[in-house]
Amino acid sequence: MDSVMKITAAVCPIVGFIVALVVGKFFIPFMRKKHFGQEIREDGPRWHMSKAGTPTMGGVMFIAASAVTTVAATIASLVSGDGNAELPGVILLFALGFGVIGFLDDFVKVAKHRNLGLTVIQKLVLQVAWSLAYVSYLRLAGMLTPNVYIPFAGVTIPIDWTLYMVLAVLAIVATVNAVNFTDGVDGLLGTVSLPVMVFFAVLGVMRESLGVSAVAAGVVGGIAGFLVYNFNPAKIFMGDTGSLFLGGMVCALAFACDAPLAIPIVGLIYVIEILSVVLQVVYFKATHGKRLFRMAPIHHHFEMGGWSEKKLCCVFGLVTVVMCVVAYLGMGGLHTV
Repeated sequence: MDSVMKITAAVCPIVGFIVALVVGKFFIPFMRKKHFGQEIREDGPRWHMSKAGTPTMGGVMFIAASAVTTVAATIASLVSGDGNAELPGVILLFALGFGVIGFLDDFVKVAKHRNLGLTVIQKLVLQVAWSLAYVSYLRLAGMLTPNVYIPFAGVTIPIDWTLYMVLAVLAIVATVNAVNFTDGVDGLLGTVSLPVMVFFAVLGVMRESLGVSAVAAGVVGGIAGFLVYNFNPAKIFMGDTGSLFLGGMVCALAFACDAPLAIPIVGLIYVIEILSVVLQVVYFKATHGKRLFRMAPIHHHFEMGGWSEKKLCCVFGLVTVVMCVVAYLGMGGLHTV
């Protein structure tokens, strides 16, 4: 691989970290001055009510970091003569699309001083349309195949393109919303997503796509910088602006590496979070008012059981690190596909 791209990928985490730190220094006071604070769910844990008014939309910090490092990765790709020099920009654009949806949701919340922003239908329509656009682009650009790599088995299964596209869009929308559900405790989503981004940076190297690695590495630095402000007690929340961007980034990187089945492995916590919500709703309706968990998503269940927010971050983060190692072992043959 070209030395220019290697150096760029190695420097991106540092640059991303610095950019997020600097943006945070100015963005947090600005949001406080504008009184753009988070509205807290009335049906959430009662002790969360003290967080009302904490600035939100902090995802802007790692989005800015990602933008800067992606530009650097694109320039490095062009200099090194990479045939897919546009891929880093496409990955960022896709994640940004979800970030914009999240921003609209956040803006409605802070403007109307309510916890609910866009309607469920509005968000789903936008998410499905944007997901279809990304998968279609990768297909038309020849960057995606309908061959699904099966982790650990070391084989690929070809499926019909139409079915693949439908399943891909469903998987993206489900993943993005699962990531969004994981955001609900100071530092939790950032702590869980950081090792996921490290995994995709490594997977990019396995796939001989340092452009992908550089983008993921930049997000690693951006998340680390954001956590300086977001870890308990949080000075700012990432909001849907950040959580939907991260969900989009996870999917963008997975499909850019042609490895969508890596998502449920490295994103096991995401999967558990959204399943806990689904199971809670189904059980509540089936039993006419009984609850399966103390509260959903499941991180609130553990909170109400006495876990501190810091303990949640440590345990969920450690589980994700382990699953990323497992996924790395399972994807060992992907570079030969």
